[in-house]
This record gives sequence, C-alpha cells and structure tokens, in this order.
Amino acid sequence: MTAPERAGAEPAPAGAAGAGGEAPGGRVERVRLTPEAERLLARLIERHGPVMFHQSGGCCDGSAPMCYPRGEFRVGASDVLLGTVAHDTPFWISADQYRYWSHTHLTVDVVPGRGSGFSLEAPEGVRFLLRSRLFTDEEAARIAAEPPLPTGAGL
Repeated sequence: MTAPERAGAEPAPAGAAGAGGEAPGGRVERVRLTPEAERLLARLIERHGPVMFHQSGGCCDGSAPMCYPRGEFRVGASDVLLGTVAHDTPFWISADQYRYWSHTHLTVDVVPGRGSGFSLEAPEGVRFLLRSRLFTDEEAARIAAEPPLPTGAGL
C-alpha cells in the first residue's frame, strides 16, 4: 500500500468521494465505494448473502481490503468500524492500519488483477483496491469533535 496522497495529488476515480461527505449519524464519511465497486459488491451479495470488508495490512496481500461473508471473519477486539458502505456492508480496519490511515478518506475501487484467494472477488479476475485522500481541514476539525469510532471489543 502506498502512503496516503495529498488532496488533489491524484485525481479521484469517477464517482469517488469529494470533500465533505457525511456518514449516517452526522459523522464525517471515512470510507465509500466507487460505482464499479458498488456494482461488484451487489453481485457478491447476490451470490454469498451479506458480506463485510476488513482492511488488515497483513503480510501477504499488502493492504487490499478483503471481502468476506458476514460472520465468517472474526473481528478483533481492537479492530475499528470505519463505516458502513453500500448495501449496509460494514467496513472494519485493524487498529494499526486505522492509526496509519486515520487522517485520510478511503475509497474502495475495483481494478483488474488477481486478488487474495480468500476475498470473495478473487474468482472474478478483479480485486478491490484502496485509494485515499487527506481529510480537508474542515473534515479534520469535525472528526476531532466526534466520539471515537466503535471497535470490535463489544462483539
């Protein structure tokens, strides 16, 4: 995974988040899907039922977000619920990755290529990929005033 890009340093993918997005509950939006990622997610849900994302930053697949059938991946007590994306899909991130990416908005995109054999999109010949931008000063100030994000400790 590359380091987060400065806002405007890399053009956002078509349909990606701009500055100032809002998540349910009035929080600053921290993660979203591109339209292509949302279409792929819908197909995966149709085949596998409800799913979840987890961003671990593990050794083998870098930091590609992994998509699992909901309930088949055990969220750790320190994992952070970054947000809920399309189709009421939770997006979890490991505590270490959250500390690294806490100042960025993440956009889940889809690119051709082979992903992890454990992630549901692997047989499709594509993989999920994260793109990032730094939060604006306004977003950062709003985030500083928000309560902490939920963790897996209560699960």
